[in-house]
Amino acid sequence: MSSYPSTSLGADIVAGVTTGAVAIPKAMAYAAIAGLPLATGLYTALIPLVVYAMIGTSRPLSVTTTSTIAILVAEVVARLAPGGDAARLIAVASSLTLMVGGALLLAAVLRLGFLADFISAPVLTGFKAGIAIVIVVSQIPKLLGVHFDDAGFLRNVLSIVRHLPDTSLATLALGVALLGLIVGLERFLPRWPAPLVAVVAGIAASGLLGLDRIGVQLVGQIKSGLPSLTMPDVALGLQVWPAALGIALMSFVETIAVGRAFVRPGEPIPTPNRELMAIGLTNLAGSAFQNMPSGGGASQTAVNRSAGARTQVAGLVTATAVLATLLFLASLVSLMPQAALAAVVVATTVGLFSPSEFAEIRQVRQMEFVWAVVAMAGVVLLGTLNGILAAVALSVLALFYEAARPPVYVLGRQRGTDVFAPVTPASSDIETFPGLLMLRTEGRVHFANAQRIGDRMWALVHEAKPRILALEMSAVPDLEYTALKALTAAEEKLREAGTTVWLVALNPGVRDVIDRAPLGKTLGEGRILPSLGHALETYQSLP
Repeated sequence: MSSYPSTSLGADIVAGVTTGAVAIPKAMAYAAIAGLPLATGLYTALIPLVVYAMIGTSRPLSVTTTSTIAILVAEVVARLAPGGDAARLIAVASSLTLMVGGALLLAAVLRLGFLADFISAPVLTGFKAGIAIVIVVSQIPKLLGVHFDDAGFLRNVLSIVRHLPDTSLATLALGVALLGLIVGLERFLPRWPAPLVAVVAGIAASGLLGLDRIGVQLVGQIKSGLPSLTMPDVALGLQVWPAALGIALMSFVETIAVGRAFVRPGEPIPTPNRELMAIGLTNLAGSAFQNMPSGGGASQTAVNRSAGARTQVAGLVTATAVLATLLFLASLVSLMPQAALAAVVVATTVGLFSPSEFAEIRQVRQMEFVWAVVAMAGVVLLGTLNGILAAVALSVLALFYEAARPPVYVLGRQRGTDVFAPVTPASSDIETFPGLLMLRTEGRVHFANAQRIGDRMWALVHEAKPRILALEMSAVPDLEYTALKALTAAEEKLREAGTTVWLVALNPGVRDVIDRAPLGKTLGEGRILPSLGHALETYQSLP
């Protein structure tokens, strides 16, 4: 901060104020999703922004909280503080934030930043879609003006249907109007802070028309002023540590993904372990000031970047706007209809469900489309915390599935060139050579995939009945012992059947493994060749 360029100040102020116009109503909306006092959302849009501006590395990243984190917190709050008063709700949220911060800091110390890579993009797409469905369904009662106890996704849907005759028409009309306002502004006036405009419109309608007198429920009194220093209950925190791990994982995944997505040339690229430390400290600091767990938010970061943010000072400006709201506007905010808040939640959450992204995944990879759908269903049917575990497990299983199914190609030479390429039904310009079968596999060969590779190669060998089998292994970085034993047995069996095995283009590590094994002596220098071109020349020179 000591080397802050004065030329950036104007741009950062404009960006910070613009982002505040979006972040403030969203912060309250996320607190509502989590079942916490709205002031908690504002506190979470204040402390983390200040702390991250001091120690974070991403210049435009806006660290408050997100819809994903909010719905995860909601499950914990519903379990530990059902119908609880404000003090109990804040105690649960603060203790959970403490544990999330501790988990993130421990992960930073242990340098576990690589864990972000264990959730694949399709699985994350499905997870976020599931979150969007759960959140939207949770807000429908507020848009209808009906009330019932939360009983899980499917039962909530049935309860909504049963309560349709009890709909408050005034509440529904207001909610639909504000949703239309947000959608219209985002489409035709994208530079306007649509959530803020909707909130202001809702407050104005409430104050001028007395909507509460015709059955429209208001959010009620919001505590004004700065958050008080409150030490979290460590004993309570120990009850929520499994949930804290899941929230910490999602906070980190979202933070690092958003931080990297908005990097411009010349700016520092956020590194996983440094960001773990930064958001760990924002959560630890926030836990002492009645915060819910925090992380980098995509929508407010996008606004911050597009509004011209150049440094973390823009985050401090946004925090100042939040502070002004807490000090001077709390009484006005208390007039906001619940339907206005629900409209903001729905409008800002529905974008997490992206049919086009599902369609793109399906077009490219059918199996990964299935993973995305399964992840979405897991969140909806099992709950968000269990959905996280299912998403991570699915990603890891997908990783093992892919690692166990490496490709095996038959290679040929493009006519008139020295280029070798896979033979396909459409490759009319690729020539093969009678008696020579050139095969290629890719990736590490180990105990989990050696049998599958062998089965595929045996089928091709039985079909071609070659004199020479040349295994091109330039894309094999490692050969595990079980795979080495399988290769040794296959070479012996093929030699007895009249087929000679050549190994081509070995990587140094693989060559070293083979040279130290009996297979190296069996092959000798004559059957370990440097390239396919050399192998073809050698084959063509055979008598």
